[in-house]
Amino acid sequence: MATLHELVTPDSIRLDVSAGDWREAMRAAGALLVSAGVSDDSYTESMIRNVEENGPYIVVAPGIAFSHARDEDNVHRTGLSWVRLQEPVNFGHESNDPVVLVAALAARNSSAHIMATKQMAALLDDPEKREALRSAATPEDFRAALQ
Repeated sequence: MATLHELVTPDSIRLDVSAGDWREAMRAAGALLVSAGVSDDSYTESMIRNVEENGPYIVVAPGIAFSHARDEDNVHRTGLSWVRLQEPVNFGHESNDPVVLVAALAARNSSAHIMATKQMAALLDDPEKREALRSAATPEDFRAALQ
């Protein structure tokens, strides 16, 4: 299984993105997956429906959302994108709002999803890594913080 660092390229990271709400933030992250050839637009809409139906459980740490959905033949390969928002948005999470970092994972199968989720948990458990993601000056610096 690829590491988080390997799943994301500098082209799948956007810093200081403007988003009016959580849906726009997720669409920005999903658009990066689409432009990288990882998934289709329908996958992005599935990620949004996932939150609408199940609530903001994807806001996994203070200020950080980890969006994903089930592959319904709309994921071409496993990949990850990241968006850092210019201004935080609320997802409706009781303790982890507002969100400034949105990761979008598209996984081809459940084992890839589980491995990426475990790696994400380890990353987010490290306060220094979280701060490096929040303060990265360039997509390359952001990607380096994922190692």
